[in-house]
Amino acid sequence: MNDRLQALSEQGVSVWLDDIGRDRLSSGNLAELIDKKHVVGVTSNPTIFAKAVSEAEAYSDQVKDLTVRAVDLDEAVRAITTFDVRWACDVMRVVYDRTDGLDGRVSIEVDPRLAHRTDATIAEARALWWLVDRPNVMIKIPATEEGLAAITAATSEGISVNVTLIFSLERYKLVMDAYLSGLEQAHSKDVDLSTIRSVASFFVSRIDTEVDKRLDAIVESGGDNADKAKGLRSKAAIANARLAYRAYDEVFRSDRWNALESAGANKQRPLWASTSVKDPDLPDTMYVTQLVAPNTVNTMPEGTIDATAEQADITGDTVTTNYDDAQAVLDGLERLGISYDEVVKVVEDEGVDKFEKSWKELLDTVKAAMKGDSDVAGSK
Repeated sequence: MNDRLQALSEQGVSVWLDDIGRDRLSSGNLAELIDKKHVVGVTSNPTIFAKAVSEAEAYSDQVKDLTVRAVDLDEAVRAITTFDVRWACDVMRVVYDRTDGLDGRVSIEVDPRLAHRTDATIAEARALWWLVDRPNVMIKIPATEEGLAAITAATSEGISVNVTLIFSLERYKLVMDAYLSGLEQAHSKDVDLSTIRSVASFFVSRIDTEVDKRLDAIVESGGDNADKAKGLRSKAAIANARLAYRAYDEVFRSDRWNALESAGANKQRPLWASTSVKDPDLPDTMYVTQLVAPNTVNTMPEGTIDATAEQADITGDTVTTNYDDAQAVLDGLERLGISYDEVVKVVEDEGVDKFEKSWKELLDTVKAAMKGDSDVAGSK
């Protein structure tokens, strides 16, 4: 039998599950995914938690206790989410030990309402690190301009960070610089660099969603550029990610990096996020098979993991041999009048806004559960 997920893992791509929930943990499903689907990490976000709390009876006892104690809503959310993350960390500990800390990671996000407040983000990262209290947790910090300094500060204190919401190549370079600066500061304070791990979550599908909308407008208007626009459809996201990997390869071959590696530091791996396709006409596994490269992570919802297991064609590295083609795609978009800088600005602003809305959704879900809303499964 062709084990496609194993083949993906053997190419240096770590398969992480983009989902968490107490039913998944209590049923043993996460452990099963480790054993049978080569899952070696977990990412979470507020929308995932809101769905879990609204659908699972498993939260009811904790929700009742929090209600009786008249716990503040924000504190209740943290109690619920950190409980699940601790549990997932414990399930993933076997992978963490087996891979010497490379994988077996579980990510939890700082309050996205703090995305433009550096000091508050740093304080939140410290609080989550302390609350979860597991060596294999990662704290998700958004790659906003204000988030960069928080990434450096958290890393300097030995906190392992999952940098999220990266869309542009320029911002990604600043993220890597922030990580290296944090390592340098940690080294100056005699923090053991070997204990610090990081991933940089480069978002994929949302780029295509925004670019394809603009390409479709060119196609619909007709004219000389219609065929060129049609030919570039659904290519921008993969091209962008491939060029991000080229930037990663350059940074982690530099003299600056070599000095840190000699001191025990670990590379910050690129993580492909938002890898479920949004266009039903595209192959379910496009953002998996076209982004195969060593020392990367692909975090997927379970449906994409299943599709990869059933139908993905994993033949080898599909990134490093395609840099010229990737650059040609972005150049072609610019010639059509589609501004790269404008696109990445739009999707970053939308990303922060969506994260804030998903946080409100989580707060509202927990609030309804604490009030005993009959529509919330966790409150029954």
